[in-house]
Amino acid sequence: MKLYCATTNPGKLREFKLIVANYGGDAFEVEPLENTKAIPPCDETGATFEENAAQKAVHYGAHAPGLLFSDDSGLEVDALGGAPGIFSARYAGEHATDDDNNRLLLENLKGIAHRGARFVCAIALADHGKLVRTFRGHVDGRIIEGERGPNGFGYDPMFFHEPFGCTFGEASAEQKLLVSHRAKALAAMLDYLRIR
Repeated sequence: MKLYCATTNPGKLREFKLIVANYGGDAFEVEPLENTKAIPPCDETGATFEENAAQKAVHYGAHAPGLLFSDDSGLEVDALGGAPGIFSARYAGEHATDDDNNRLLLENLKGIAHRGARFVCAIALADHGKLVRTFRGHVDGRIIEGERGPNGFGYDPMFFHEPFGCTFGEASAEQKLLVSHRAKALAAMLDYLRIR
């Protein structure tokens, strides 16, 4: 079964393809939606990860020849009241880089001892622009005081996962995919599609 994905983030697309290959076997194939950049961008006005994922899936799904999924994901830090949350990708501003976002997060956590956090992912599935369902996954960790590890992207180098004893930036892609928020949400979607 071919599944189209509405993302222009190469890190996310790489993870989605790995997860589907590991979890879905030969039953599923992920392809990026062609000409995504030619489609007017979707306004993300939702107040939750689920609402934003659903808006994107419906918007881009209308341009897909079959099932399309979109995600909204981010980091919630307890000491910051759940921030950066749905603003994770643009925490330091509309055109912020990963480095900009990471710097601001560390700045905002200066002097704070309890740094519990979680990565959250909501995936929305649409069929020709009609919302089918949403799926959610999360993984718990804490934010350390600097970046460690060259792997992953975004906040991965600062997200320490106790069972691994290292950050997601230090973990291999295979390790991360065993527990990641994206893997859990995508696995739930694939399970649903198997019995649909």
